[in-house]
Amino acid sequence: MLSIDPSNNTERENYKFLIGSIIPRPIAFVTTLSKDGTLNGAPFSYFNIVSSNPPMISLAIQRKEGKQKDTTRNIIDLKEFVVHIVDEENVEKINTTAANLPPEQSEIELAKLNPINSEKVSVPGIKEAKIRMECTLEHVIALGDDESPGSDLIIGKVVQFHIKDELYENGRIDHEGLGAVSRLAGHNYAKIGEVFSIERPK
Repeated sequence: MLSIDPSNNTERENYKFLIGSIIPRPIAFVTTLSKDGTLNGAPFSYFNIVSSNPPMISLAIQRKEGKQKDTTRNIIDLKEFVVHIVDEENVEKINTTAANLPPEQSEIELAKLNPINSEKVSVPGIKEAKIRMECTLEHVIALGDDESPGSDLIIGKVVQFHIKDELYENGRIDHEGLGAVSRLAGHNYAKIGEVFSIERPK
């Protein structure tokens, strides 16, 4: 078995080890509003649950050459954002939004996604998502070197859930109907695939 000290690696080498090992990763499609009112959208696979009481999620957004991405700046400025679950039906359009655009250009328009008003935050969501979560900013932590952080860890509190009617039954979400997709390494994605159950010990 290989034993590798990450401090001897380049950032790119560590990135490849992480995204190739920690799989599958759920994908959050995040919409934010810029100061000039532009609706931005971007997908992130450094995303997960933090807490259910209160309901919180995390996003780790990598910086580019030390500079914060539009999504991070918008969340810090407005303290609101919307997280959508990426599924088999919307993944192609969502992938389009990963293009590098200037802050004043909307990825939502580029991908021909349809905005929908939120109930508790000012940031719109998109109609194409079967599940979306309106969030407010709880914490943002710059990670890495104090003088040159490599990423920003964002903790958001979910203040409103939106779930497509046919997915919800008896307090549970139908994972087959949701059809969520996940990220692997490179250009690869994965579907849910075979599901198996194991009872937890009492």
